Amino acid sequence: MPSQHEPVYQFTNCRLLRNHQLIADDLWVRAGKIINPEKLFFDEKAAADKQIDCGGVIISPGLIDVQINGAFGVDFSSDVTDVEKGVEKVAKGLLEHGVTSFCPTLVTCSQQTYSQIVPRIKKSNGGKGGAGILGLHLEGPFISQEKKGAHNEALIREFTNGFPDLMQMYGTLDNTAIVTLAPELDRSEEVIKELVSRGIIVSVGHSMSNLIQGEKAVHSGASFITHLFNAMLPFHHRDPHLIGLLTSKMIPSDRKVFYGLIADGIHTHPAALRIAHRVDPKGLVLVTDAIPAMGLLAGKHNIGSQMVEIKGKRAVIAGTNTLCGR
Repeated sequence: MPSQHEPVYQFTNCRLLRNHQLIADDLWVRAGKIINPEKLFFDEKAAADKQIDCGGVIISPGLIDVQINGAFGVDFSSDVTDVEKGVEKVAKGLLEHGVTSFCPTLVTCSQQTYSQIVPRIKKSNGGKGGAGILGLHLEGPFISQEKKGAHNEALIREFTNGFPDLMQMYGTLDNTAIVTLAPELDRSEEVIKELVSRGIIVSVGHSMSNLIQGEKAVHSGASFITHLFNAMLPFHHRDPHLIGLLTSKMIPSDRKVFYGLIADGIHTHPAALRIAHRVDPKGLVLVTDAIPAMGLLAGKHNIGSQMVEIKGKRAVIAGTNTLCGR
């Protein structure tokens, strides 16, 4: 219980998110916890110690970004010399954007790069110094060559021996929260089962998978779809592919498949966003898929082993029209 000796802050001229709606109301806080002003008035016979005019802004729970490749010039997939400092810089900068926790995401890398980076990005709680780190999101290299997106094709791998291939590539799974893989790869089901048994979320993506292969992955334990619509086969009325997981009747009743969406109006058309939300609003997870150029001026920047060019609101592989985050 908050101490009655702690000061009470009243945030005025703001909008609050309640029951999926924005309403105009004041927010009362004591010792970092929201309190009921009625009890303050009637039980304690007290008022706010300080009023803060919010200028009409929205006050809402902190945002969580489970797919962010870097920001403010920091590339999680290639900055091997100052890994810790880079993560700290991004964690601090994200607070200004309302993000209170995130998953640093590594795109497809070499085995040597994984060995230098993965062990050094630790889980941590958030605070005034920066957003919390929920764990790594390892996106690749076990993905489809055909749906590689901005990933380096030369570094993409398949499963020959199953889970040992994954461990040999990453070196360790300590502090890993999510692994994205293509479920159509041979031996992917056994890999999914082993990852899930270790408490790691498996996401399907960068994939040529049909719906049946996606359903098998969910039965094995996969529970997420990486940036729905992007880097996967499109919806087709005879085979909706991974998009069909949103309405599949073959998903066990005790399972829930969530899906990430890049809602920037570039990666996914607003009409497609509305379709996904209307079909499965509770499964929707907004992600930025932000790249190191986030917060930087237009121009060319590195992401992993690729050169990225920022053109207005679009980020593409330099010399191409291939989108690669935002």
